[in-house]
Amino acid sequence: MLVNKWFNSWFCFQRFNPSLIKIAISVAFLTQSLEVNSQDLIELSLEELANIQITSVSKRRESINDAAASIFVITNNDIQRSGVSSLPEALRLAPNLQVAQDSARNYAITARGFNSVFNNKLLVLIDGRTVYSPLFSGVFWDAQDVVLEDIDRIEVISGAGATLWGANAVNGVINIITKTASQTQGGLVSLSGSGEESYLSIRYGGALDNGGNFRVYGKHADRNDNTNPATRRSLDDGFNRDKAGFRSDWVNENKKLTLQGDFYDGYLSQSNTNDIQISGANLLARMNTTLSNGSNLSLQGYLDYTYRKQPATFKENLTTADIEVKHDWKLSDKHNFTWGGGYRAGFDRLENDGVAFMPASKNLNWGNVFAQDEIMLTEKLRMILGMKLEHNNYTGLEYLPNARLAWKFADNQLLWTSASRSVHAPSRIDKDFIAPGFISLVGGPHFGTEKAYTYEVGYRATPTNKTSISVTGFYTEYDELRTLDLDLSALELEFKNKASARSHGLEMWGAWQVIDDLKLSGGLVVQDVRLNTSQTDILQDTGFGINDASSHSLLRISYDISPNHLLDATARYMGKLRKLDVPAYTALDIRYGWKINKDLEFSIVGQNLLDSKHIEYADPVRTSAASPEYDRRLFAKVQWYFR
Repeated sequence: MLVNKWFNSWFCFQRFNPSLIKIAISVAFLTQSLEVNSQDLIELSLEELANIQITSVSKRRESINDAAASIFVITNNDIQRSGVSSLPEALRLAPNLQVAQDSARNYAITARGFNSVFNNKLLVLIDGRTVYSPLFSGVFWDAQDVVLEDIDRIEVISGAGATLWGANAVNGVINIITKTASQTQGGLVSLSGSGEESYLSIRYGGALDNGGNFRVYGKHADRNDNTNPATRRSLDDGFNRDKAGFRSDWVNENKKLTLQGDFYDGYLSQSNTNDIQISGANLLARMNTTLSNGSNLSLQGYLDYTYRKQPATFKENLTTADIEVKHDWKLSDKHNFTWGGGYRAGFDRLENDGVAFMPASKNLNWGNVFAQDEIMLTEKLRMILGMKLEHNNYTGLEYLPNARLAWKFADNQLLWTSASRSVHAPSRIDKDFIAPGFISLVGGPHFGTEKAYTYEVGYRATPTNKTSISVTGFYTEYDELRTLDLDLSALELEFKNKASARSHGLEMWGAWQVIDDLKLSGGLVVQDVRLNTSQTDILQDTGFGINDASSHSLLRISYDISPNHLLDATARYMGKLRKLDVPAYTALDIRYGWKINKDLEFSIVGQNLLDSKHIEYADPVRTSAASPEYDRRLFAKVQWYFR
């Protein structure tokens, strides 16, 4: 605790100590003649970015320029130059995501609508491991963390991805992929913070005697509580979290093997009761091998344990075991076939406190098989047909088809269209939940899957070697969406499937390398989501329904003042959240990076520079007056690489 207090005071830029500036300048004069570290990430050109290899669209490596989907890739260079401090903040760099900070530790993140801190229509993976909770089929973002310097890329798909990724990939997929162990050799100490938060990452990588490579890491993160703008009292929403882990990779001519694991522990502040306790651990193994016929076989399995004690609500121990096999087989010059299957078992053990899940303990099972064929109709025209069959405890067998057509009518231009069906399978809160009271809130015994039918058309091009553009139009019909219906005769609020919705919109983003040292990039999303629901549904009246901005946009400017001095600016616009009475806002962040020598870099970030303060999200259980406000602040970071 004493270290944390010292660390926060060191970074308290509201009372920035001038002596620190003197120290930094002194270090610079002593080391300015040294060359820039050759291990620093080399910024890719736009032409190289247009051909970056991705895996999320077809579950095999392909150029993003050939992907028939609305996908944006956040690179490691994007993350480093933006100066973001956490994983959710890094996701703001994807123009096809809507990210809103709800508290010091929690975020509402979505693609194409239905944004909420309990969003259940977005699938999130970290190195192939699904990180959603079966309690509500969403993500506890307060428990997710990685060393930002170790991220290779984040692939963000907006639109359905259920054919390959399964239920809950209704509106999008976020696939966070870290670097291999061979890419993180040597040591790193990264220290960053402001007067409100602090982060410390330590990582070391080396070679193994048997030809492999490894890395180990530890990370500490903490954030002070926000202040209630109405009462000026603490909102008790801060956190303190520690994490450690490892990764090892072995590569030979025909085989790749990965073994990695993580452990975390922390506490989350909350009002009027004890802190929330969180902890967890996971272990993952993955093997990729090339068979004698040239096809590729992949086998992955992982164990994941999470613990969450939320006083006055519940205590959960969840153990998950998952295994998946995938086979990529080029049947002929015209057929590229991918098939596989998987099984996941979840052992959920709850202790009810205040609310109840009945039964408290439950074994959950998901099984699936999938197949997809990429058919070359002509030299420039491809058809992709796929189907996934998935079985779950609550609704049995679900079918998830997908059809795509891609026309690469020029080497640098792709026109594509798609149609797909996806579902959100019930979670435990939909079926097993009970909150007693004068009017009880209960899960619906007959609650079924929410269904979505999505139609897209897109265009992606690199008109020149200095410009790139992607445009996607989409239309989605949602049926049997969740409602919370009031039954006065039984004095109950029950989850049912009585709503439907229609959404349509346009997503576009692009980049322009103006000169060698100056790059502009940005994106815009406009959308309209309309909900039709029952007269007895109270979700809309309480603000838990459609809480999405009709438009949001992003603009980034990256300028290399010199090889050792970098300047970046990021401007974000978010439209009004009408149901939550959150006004539209524009935020501007500016980062200056200084490569002091080949091993040492210092950066400073000014955040939210346009407004003295703004609100991003209002939890429906609070009034907007009690929602945290985010004001201007300075954030500093020091990175030291060593051998």
